[in-house]
Amino acid sequence: MAPAARRRWLKPAVFTGALVPFAAVLWNAAHGNLGANPIAEAMNELGLSALVFLLASLACTPVREIFDWPWAVGLRRMLGLFAFFYALLHFATYALLDQRLNFPAILADVTKRPFIIAGFAAFVILVPLAATSTARAVRRLGFPRWKRLQRLAYVAGVLAIIHFVLRVKADVREPAVYGIVLAVFLAARIALFLRRRATASRPTGTT
Repeated sequence: MAPAARRRWLKPAVFTGALVPFAAVLWNAAHGNLGANPIAEAMNELGLSALVFLLASLACTPVREIFDWPWAVGLRRMLGLFAFFYALLHFATYALLDQRLNFPAILADVTKRPFIIAGFAAFVILVPLAATSTARAVRRLGFPRWKRLQRLAYVAGVLAIIHFVLRVKADVREPAVYGIVLAVFLAARIALFLRRRATASRPTGTT
């Protein structure tokens, strides 16, 4: 298959694959395969999917720059929206099924329990990022302001990993792996920024 044809199928393939975790949760819930605490297991799976897609969206720019794969950036918005989609399902499962819309209890959790505070803060950050993901929003904000806003995705990633660490408490190996991945992406972005800045400040026309 030619490269152009592969790229044409890339987005539909990624979109379909991104729905697999959601379908798996629904399938397992319908067949009673979510263990002794199905609501908690569903929340865990949806929250982990949100983190994975958020990290995948953050990987797009370094991948484009390092490997010269321009198609990677074309997936960034879709991956970021799926991160928000799974974060929304994660929060909705907590609010609707776990807390049964007990708003005083939810308010107490998001103001007093550190791991829920971190997770809720990450979700709140993702809301404006998702809302401004359209081309119209970019034009309205202006690209420089939009780009600065989108950098908050790294803050959301840090908060999501803190949420993960505080939830597991003792065995932090899995969230630590995701934390290292996020740190690598952030270091790559900083290195690329410094390289572009050094290139831009280099005198031109010298021999």
